Amino acid sequence: MIIFPAIDIRAGRCVRLYQGKYHKETVYSNDPVSIAKRWRKEGAKYLHIVDLDGALKGELVNKNLIEMIVEAVDIPIQVGGGIRTLERAREILNLGVERIIVGTSAIKERGFTKELIENFGEKVVVSIDSRDGYACIDGWTNNSDIKSIEFAKELEKIGVKTIVYTDISKDGTMVGPNLYELENLKKNLSIDIIASGGIGRKEDIEDLKRINLYGAIVGKALYEGKISTSLLMDSPYAD
Repeated sequence: MIIFPAIDIRAGRCVRLYQGKYHKETVYSNDPVSIAKRWRKEGAKYLHIVDLDGALKGELVNKNLIEMIVEAVDIPIQVGGGIRTLERAREILNLGVERIIVGTSAIKERGFTKELIENFGEKVVVSIDSRDGYACIDGWTNNSDIKSIEFAKELEKIGVKTIVYTDISKDGTMVGPNLYELENLKKNLSIDIIASGGIGRKEDIEDLKRINLYGAIVGKALYEGKISTSLLMDSPYAD
């Protein structure tokens, strides 16, 4: 299972939110590029970057920082936040990013996701940000009317190969991931699943490995030393 260190960028800084709430922010660094270098040095095989400003505004805000990170490390990077047009997706991939992550646009415009798949194939990842079993939109600020599991099934049908599943209520809490929902997804889907939200200790990583998930995104627990970076060294490279 691949462990993806999370680099969430807001106002040019590396931050973590609590349960997706923008007013509950912890700043870990004023230099996201140095954080990317740190995780690479400590063994990361893949980085997960979210442009939080972009997620709220619906446009790419931190392009320069993302480009600097791509140039600073020699491992693949997946980027999400504000990718809501085909042109924006192409723009980010042209920076040297390995995969793009879409969320809000995948729910609001089903045809858009299909168009992305037709153009970029497996470079497209869809983020299902879930609250009370329903997918959320607009930087996690609003609930949609579709259940997360049904949305995931729709995505698989149109050719999506990888999803990120985030339980918003657990994000930034380090109380453990939503194993029930993740196991349910694993049983009902044949696509790659990356778990996100609540991962706070080595045992959580072991639980996710037992489910046989493709990957896990770890943020706060890495920044605060709750999970050892030695686990990054053990993480495999992406296929």
